[in-house]
Amino acid sequence: MELNWRRLNGQRLELPIKEAVEKTIKEQHDQGYKLKVCIGTDSQVRNETTEYATVIVFLREKKGGFMFINNSSHTQKMSIRERMISEVAKSIEIAYALCDLFDTYDVALEVHADINTDPHFKSNTALKEAMGYIMGMGFEFKAKPDAFASSSCADKVV
Repeated sequence: MELNWRRLNGQRLELPIKEAVEKTIKEQHDQGYKLKVCIGTDSQVRNETTEYATVIVFLREKKGGFMFINNSSHTQKMSIRERMISEVAKSIEIAYALCDLFDTYDVALEVHADINTDPHFKSNTALKEAMGYIMGMGFEFKAKPDAFASSSCADKVV
């Protein structure tokens, strides 16, 4: 799990991601906020490189939210289906690493996939696999149009 996480304003997280998330949960709870976390990944292919953005979105009930961002890249050529499953795998890796924290602090977790539920879109070829992968790991699954962590948040920072 990469350590180059940052906030939207570019500020690098100094702590390892698990410690940073736990510190954030504690601070938000101390301020009286009920949290929900949504994790999602989006990617863009540029030339021979696939660039990824994975986000951890913290939603404060009725009080907005904020996110932690991780960018990475990969040079292996892959099909759209492989790329969609690769995005989901990145999200699951983070969710799995952090899920014990969310259980401990009673924080709801959703894993968002940037996959369209409309069969007319190419990404739809990976929908069933992605849904099975996420739900099989025990996480709540959201796809487009409800998957804002991947479709909107990660999409803006990839």
